[in-house]
Amino acid sequence: MAGKFVLKPTVNGEYMFNLKAANGETVLTSERYTSKAGANTGIQSVRVNAVIDSRYEDRDSVRSEKYFVLKAANGEIIGTSEMYSSAAARDNGKAAVKKYAPEAVIDDQTIF
Repeated sequence: MAGKFVLKPTVNGEYMFNLKAANGETVLTSERYTSKAGANTGIQSVRVNAVIDSRYEDRDSVRSEKYFVLKAANGEIIGTSEMYSSAAARDNGKAAVKKYAPEAVIDDQTIF
């Protein structure tokens, strides 16, 4: 199974997406968008930027958990990873984003 972007509405009427790996694990979560079109543009930005190493920034949470953000060319954050227990696990998460994002299908859950 390939990865997929799950596009869904939020409780306050905005939109967001998660990139899921082939095993169903969420590897990247978007910001909130005020429109579905904006969320789709965000997905396209993730597709483009996911393969560029310099677009990733490694971070540590206040509880010393490892995570990363993916940035667009303009420096804006377009996705945030889950929290990882080690730098190696974080690196595996980045590898999953690089692998799945370019060809991931979109599971549009905004259509009922």
